[in-house]
Amino acid sequence: MESNPRPGGFRFYDMLVAGMVAVLLCSNLIGPAKVSLIDLPWLGPLNFGTGNLFFPIGYIFGDVLTEVYGYARARRAIWAGFGAMLFATVMAWSVIHMPASPAEPFNHVLQPALETVFGGTWRIALASMIGYWIGDFVNAFVMARLKLLTGGRHLWTRTIGSTVVGQACDSLTFYPIAFYGIWESTTLAKVILFNWSMKVLVEVVLTPVTYLVVNALKRAEGVDIFDRGTHFNPFSLRDEGQRR
Repeated sequence: MESNPRPGGFRFYDMLVAGMVAVLLCSNLIGPAKVSLIDLPWLGPLNFGTGNLFFPIGYIFGDVLTEVYGYARARRAIWAGFGAMLFATVMAWSVIHMPASPAEPFNHVLQPALETVFGGTWRIALASMIGYWIGDFVNAFVMARLKLLTGGRHLWTRTIGSTVVGQACDSLTFYPIAFYGIWESTTLAKVILFNWSMKVLVEVVLTPVTYLVVNALKRAEGVDIFDRGTHFNPFSLRDEGQRR
């Protein structure tokens, strides 16, 4: 069993966790504030949340963490992201609901803007956290299991395969919790299908980048974790997994 391959720990693990959390917060706080419209050949006009262009990058961070450092350390990163989302939600609610000072001349403009950008309903906030938690853990689990099944070969099969399943779980959780009863069922189904397809497409397009990053990290860290004997309980924080 391998727990800490070098006295000083991993060189890049913390930076990857920070990057994953940053993408997660930005895509959930900045992205949902804007809906974009594009006109695609054969498909016509399509509306989508602009944050969906960047949210899949968080899954790529998750793929890299699981592939290089194993499920157990990816699990820690997922919990770090969940904690950051929970704090951001509480902070946004607190800032919006604190009484505005009448002496501040710009509060009459700032308060409505804050409510528009960060004042999503409790359903959207809850859906974001649950969808992220389920989707990322499913992604990491599928990634780790496929690595064992393929013997560490064919990285693209697990990066894309785990994203197909993880993003499906995310979308099938988020949109019904956030919008069921508000949107028509056909609209809800179309949005889920389109956003899932877009996220998977981003993963496919960035697969060569994932290969470069994974290979560079394995060389730099001198580690390649296989989750043989790992307990995939998402509530455990133990370090597990074996080096090849």
